[in-house]
Amino acid sequence: MSNYSNIDHTHNHGDHVQATVLCCNCGVPMDGSTGLVMCYDCIKLNVDITDGIPREANLSFCRNCERFLQPPTNWIKAELESRELLALCLRRLKGLNKVRLIDAAFIWTEPHSRRIRVKLTVQGEAFSNAIIQQSFEVEYLVIAMQCPDCAKSYTAHTWNTAVQIRQKVPHKRTFLYLEQLILKHNAHVDTISIKENKDGLDFYYGKQNHAVKMLDFLSSTVPIKYKKSEELISADIHSGTSVYKFTYSVEIAPICKDDLIVLPAKLAKSMGNISRLVLCSKISNSIQFIDPANLHIEDMQANVYWRSPFISLADVTQMIEFIVLDVEPSGERRGKYLMADVTCVRASDMGGSENEEFYVRSHLGGLLHPGDSALGYYLKNSNFNSDLFDQLEATNVVDIVLVKKHYQRSNKRSKNRSWKLKRMANERKDIVATEVLDSRQARQEQERAERDYELFLQDLEEDDELRQNINLYKSENANKVSNHDEMADEDEMDDDDDDDAPQIDIDELLDELDEMNLEG
Repeated sequence: MSNYSNIDHTHNHGDHVQATVLCCNCGVPMDGSTGLVMCYDCIKLNVDITDGIPREANLSFCRNCERFLQPPTNWIKAELESRELLALCLRRLKGLNKVRLIDAAFIWTEPHSRRIRVKLTVQGEAFSNAIIQQSFEVEYLVIAMQCPDCAKSYTAHTWNTAVQIRQKVPHKRTFLYLEQLILKHNAHVDTISIKENKDGLDFYYGKQNHAVKMLDFLSSTVPIKYKKSEELISADIHSGTSVYKFTYSVEIAPICKDDLIVLPAKLAKSMGNISRLVLCSKISNSIQFIDPANLHIEDMQANVYWRSPFISLADVTQMIEFIVLDVEPSGERRGKYLMADVTCVRASDMGGSENEEFYVRSHLGGLLHPGDSALGYYLKNSNFNSDLFDQLEATNVVDIVLVKKHYQRSNKRSKNRSWKLKRMANERKDIVATEVLDSRQARQEQERAERDYELFLQDLEEDDELRQNINLYKSENANKVSNHDEMADEDEMDDDDDDDAPQIDIDELLDELDEMNLEG
């Protein structure tokens, strides 16, 4: 009994030896306490935790708007190798929720190959108490298709809401200015299409709230009023649902910068008793008037104008040229305007027998000098079809009204400007049906459009305040103009001597390529 006791005692106090088993596949010793019969390396070789996860998948891509489909119906904007695109790729994999995602990254592919490769690293349970990690690649085939929005643009009912902008004036300077404001603030980003009409522009939208945003923008830039109309497209009597098209008819006040205005007597009295015969000096969401005889300036809000609207007595197309003979400043100044007594004659009378001189008080004393040319309205012996003008007393009507200084511009300078403007992509509607009338009227419209555009460019060169609201870009002639002194010949120098028009400093111009990089 003593011997057995000694043996048991030795066994109880001896060193504990860990039990080991051999891997059933490769025979490597392994810990037997885990209950596994296969080592970790053999498990990785023989067990695939990614079984059920496809190695190939499809992505739907719209070529027109360059968006990817996020099922079931959402189309999202995602750049190549972006986080948004990676998230979309992972959502497209079935069975990925059965494992734990550790890492995911793009593998570079040729952008034009229409293939997107993603490397995934996942963890999963192979057996009980056996967690392994594996990596694999998934290839996505990009399938080109058309999203519903782009498909709708090719159907008859492409738009839901239209905004029709009109202004009843014989020129398009206001629309040219409005176009530049829209481009600067990117207010046309939601439009489906833009069509140009004889009297204005039409903007078409897929959603009504996009059109309302455009109306808010127009209200903040020009004096407008609008009315809303709707047209029933279809109706379902069973569900009680109807489909409508909406149209907003927008009218811009028919008053433009430099127009000659006769204010109604009651309105002139309410505006600080300003003179009834005034000039329009600025157009924004309100209308600014100036009395050129005493520098009295007043603003009229758009709602006040539309309460009792009136039209211009004369517009810029009716101005004529005057030659300044003498200028005597009075010393009274308000902003950029300086009061002066100006002596001038009509340019058409120079050198003739009727060389009548006119004496007028003008707000252009800071700009005009003897020998300069000025544009203005000739009121003497003029007949206007206006009841407001007929109500004026004869003693209050001057013979002429000077509006602005006139600069002599050479044709070479006008064609080779160092700056340019961006234009919206408009679609012109057919005006007439017959070919002969169409070609003749189209040619007249083209000539008028070019004339209006040239006048607008001249206004930008002369008005610093107007340029602040517009983006000007360097043209192809910018470098040529900067090196003009080195490359100009004698004939070009002679042309420049006759050209006294102001120029836009190259520092005010933007580089179109730089702007594209910033947007990208």
